[in-house]
Amino acid sequence: MVTTAPTDPMIGRLIDGRYQVRSRIARGGMATVYLATDLRLERRVAIKIMHGHLADDTSFKSRFVQEARSAARLAHPNVVNVFDQGQDSDMAYLVMEYLPGITLRELLKDYGKLTPEQAIDIMEAVLAGLAAAHRAGIVHRDLKPENVLLADDGRIKIGDFGLARAATANTATGQALLGTIAYLSPELVTRGIADARSDIYALGIMLYEMLTGEQPFQGEQPMQIAYQHANDSVPTPSSKNPAVPAELDELVMWATAKAPEHRPADAGAMLDRLIEVEKVIRGEQPTTTLQPTMVLAPAFSGTEDETRILNPAVRAHTQATAPNRIDSLASTARRRKGKGWWLFLLVLLLAAGAGGTGWYFGQGPGSVVTLPSLKGADPASATTQLKDLGLAVDTRSVNSLTVAQNKVVETDPPSGTGVNRGSAVTILISAGPKPIELPALAGLTQADATAKITALKAKVATPVAEQFSADVAKGVVISAATADGTDVSKGGASLQGARISLVVSLGPVPDVTGKTFDEAVATLASAGLKGVQGSQDYSDTVPDGSVISAAPATDGPVHKGDEILLNTSKGPQLFPLPDVSGKTINAAKAALEAEGYVVTIDTNVPKSLWGTILITSTDPAANTPVKKGSAVTVKAQY
Repeated sequence: MVTTAPTDPMIGRLIDGRYQVRSRIARGGMATVYLATDLRLERRVAIKIMHGHLADDTSFKSRFVQEARSAARLAHPNVVNVFDQGQDSDMAYLVMEYLPGITLRELLKDYGKLTPEQAIDIMEAVLAGLAAAHRAGIVHRDLKPENVLLADDGRIKIGDFGLARAATANTATGQALLGTIAYLSPELVTRGIADARSDIYALGIMLYEMLTGEQPFQGEQPMQIAYQHANDSVPTPSSKNPAVPAELDELVMWATAKAPEHRPADAGAMLDRLIEVEKVIRGEQPTTTLQPTMVLAPAFSGTEDETRILNPAVRAHTQATAPNRIDSLASTARRRKGKGWWLFLLVLLLAAGAGGTGWYFGQGPGSVVTLPSLKGADPASATTQLKDLGLAVDTRSVNSLTVAQNKVVETDPPSGTGVNRGSAVTILISAGPKPIELPALAGLTQADATAKITALKAKVATPVAEQFSADVAKGVVISAATADGTDVSKGGASLQGARISLVVSLGPVPDVTGKTFDEAVATLASAGLKGVQGSQDYSDTVPDGSVISAAPATDGPVHKGDEILLNTSKGPQLFPLPDVSGKTINAAKAALEAEGYVVTIDTNVPKSLWGTILITSTDPAANTPVKKGSAVTVKAQY
């Protein structure tokens, strides 16, 4: 099976005899997340493995275990489920629910800012999950778009409770700053203390980013951003995006108030307000304001019968302006009472003379209604809203990359259009991303494969994996797979918006046979490989110090950075020439030939006497180191 990151030695490993690692999903500061198969329950899971260099750090290890405990305490549809936690040898791991899809960060990267309705839909799900955490006494402390998961089936979940702590715990500044600096609350920056309201601040920054497409505070150095969090106020989203409603401006301002006591007490409080804002934006109730909430003193903790004390500045302003406001209201009432009689008569005259016309253009077929924005709504709710406006409703399925399946994508005519009451309006319901059929990708160049994938509105996963191949030319695709590990090298079914992982050939490993060791190392280094000393063997054909053969240090595909074992020559093996002195010519010749040497006789002795005449010497001399099979001359004289 093709893997997302084939250079990773974890790919293919069986953890704890149960979890078969398939591919790498993501890598963070503390751990790497892989797609794996639970062989016992036959299901796909995400397995988070703590980095090996942190295994001996007890603080990191305890934080890793804390994530499992924190997340396991939460059973909520908007929180990533934790199934298991354990240790395999010196490796700590955490098994979680696998959600194929993208993060909110990826969505923002691809589409920039979101519409108010999209931002509300995402924020409702995040707040619902976080409210469950806050009720359980858990503070996330690292909320950011990277930790909001948008599943392919429309589910939205919070993940990565790696920094979670009990809501009542105070934490050191150094630990607090482990959270991403762009979303840290002022109290975390200045005092290193986090509670549920610190999470609310992070959500306020996230909501601002969704509505505007950028973070409110930016700088070249992290400390510049931290300083702005501690000293500056977050601007209103509408100052960057005029399309943002005032109600969402107020919600962002409330959530990002400098003082924690001026923010919502927890995610549940902010969720309640968001639901009210949603009703206002969708035209379901009159507009309200957050102003009273924002100017009250810290949250009231007494009983219903106890006196509630306003902020002193607000109380003074109220006392100073109350008489004037009472006088103004009384004056307005008197004016309305004085002219009420002729207004009544005017209404009667208009009703008598133009009643029919008024009905036709006010409530009848001649009246015009503006189509509301229904994007992301349930079809049943959208149908009810349109029928309440006096419109005939039809439905049609369409594919969508951005709207969850079985949710409203848009209306036809589109929202904001004025139509006559009684007109037919079609609700376009998302059928999810459009199915596509990928062509055969293996054998194409990387550029050609990328072009074919993007032409189908799918994406190439990055980084693109590379490996050496003796069979596939450099730059050509070896294999391809979808995010869930399905092999599509020869083509196959997928969806628009899906990420396709490619494995591209680097060509064959350079042939370094016959090169000196140093030459071989340099040649391999130029190809991104590391030559290391392998075995040293005798060779009659390869000079001393040169490479006899080369092979990868580990089994499987060869990737950049891998080690290549270089087996080098010690030259030919030498043996001491046997001592045949004191033997006859024939006996000496036979002894040397038996050892594999090529014997030449140098003598003036007749051959008939070789069996009786003793040799005088050999060349080379006895015990001289020589190769097996060398030529030896035996000498003898009368």
